Amino acid sequence: MEQAKRGLWARAEAMAMQAPPERNRYVDFLRAFSILAVVIGHWLVAAPYMKDGAVQGGHLLGILPWSQWLTWGFQVMPLFFLVGGFSNGMSWSATQRKSGGYVAWFGSRVHRLVNPVLPLFLIWTLFALFGTAAGVERRVVALAAQLALIPVWFLSVYLMVSAVVPWTYALWRRFGLASFWGFVAGAVLIDLLSIRYGVPGINFANFAFVWLAVHQLGYAWGEGQFASPAKALPWAVGGALALGLLVGLGPYPVAMIGVPGSELSNSMPPTLALLALGIMQTGIALSLQAPARRMLDHLKLWTGVVLINGMIMTIYLWHLTAFVAVLVIAWLTGGTGLHVAPGSGAWWAARPLWFALYIVASLPLIMLFARYEQVRSSGDSSTPLWRLILGLILICAGLAATAAISIASPLGVTGVRLWVVAMPFIGAALVGFGPWMERKAPPKQAG
Repeated sequence: MEQAKRGLWARAEAMAMQAPPERNRYVDFLRAFSILAVVIGHWLVAAPYMKDGAVQGGHLLGILPWSQWLTWGFQVMPLFFLVGGFSNGMSWSATQRKSGGYVAWFGSRVHRLVNPVLPLFLIWTLFALFGTAAGVERRVVALAAQLALIPVWFLSVYLMVSAVVPWTYALWRRFGLASFWGFVAGAVLIDLLSIRYGVPGINFANFAFVWLAVHQLGYAWGEGQFASPAKALPWAVGGALALGLLVGLGPYPVAMIGVPGSELSNSMPPTLALLALGIMQTGIALSLQAPARRMLDHLKLWTGVVLINGMIMTIYLWHLTAFVAVLVIAWLTGGTGLHVAPGSGAWWAARPLWFALYIVASLPLIMLFARYEQVRSSGDSSTPLWRLILGLILICAGLAATAAISIASPLGVTGVRLWVVAMPFIGAALVGFGPWMERKAPPKQAG
């Protein structure tokens, strides 16, 4: 293991030294920073404990209401879409200059994002199948599978946002920041219809309006709209003021993620409050760009960023599987460490030890499954457009259904919703790849 880690660092260092001087390293840094914030946030918020001999799925934000304010820092999905807008804008613009096509461009993105998901689906499907067959309580199987597969919802939304880049980028080129404000107006309208007038189901449209708005800010960043603190800080102040008013005077909860028992979630689906948070985070992050880029001139720090970016999807997808593994071991050993009340002083004092255990459990998973992410693909322009679109729809439908209802089923012989599991695999086959087709490659910089 130690030799493998040294080899990974050496390859990442070689990649870091090859980075062209004009590359905006801060994009990669924000991506790495965000993924680590997500991992820490998930490990902290999930607060399982033992009660009457069974594991209960405690949630820190429900147990300690003051901790809901922490989500203003740990809910960093807006930064992912900001970085995605920057990278997608640069990539699509370069593709257009080279007279490249949409199928090859988007196909390569689907390949890179979905290939690491398929092994995760396969492992958890097998766990659900054999766990059910072995007589493990279906509630336990469902809880473990749903917790471990929480991260896949993001990919469904991000793939859809990436799919329409040619159109959103064209809107940016024609209307500039007005295209951003157009999506903001759409988010305002959706929340008004949903919250004020109670129109059922319409709030899900904000998966598009909110994240497309933040994605447009990524285009703006790529074209110099946030080139100095003087240009970025007003966005931070404006976003903070809007967020404060929406939470303080409006109907929006403090927590920027869902809290058990709350009538309104700011994230599922996203609301205007989460969009305001995204604007605030954009302003703060980009006002720090100049000193951060100077800091990233140091080779060791830059190498660390390159290393994380080379396995970023693997870290994101498997960190909750590691969490579940540690939890299962604790349960099997009589509930070791799970009899402490979540949120108590003893619980906080034990967090460093639990985090160390999560990291130990994560490392072999990352070492084993990072190969599915480290695949070079320039896309296949021979894939028919209809297959790419149909494959995308099936993949996103499968990922969304997994997040919404889980792959585990309380009914049936298998204990698995096989139709949910099948959709991403069939979609991947239509697009033209699968985890069995991977080629090993050195860690690459995402983007």
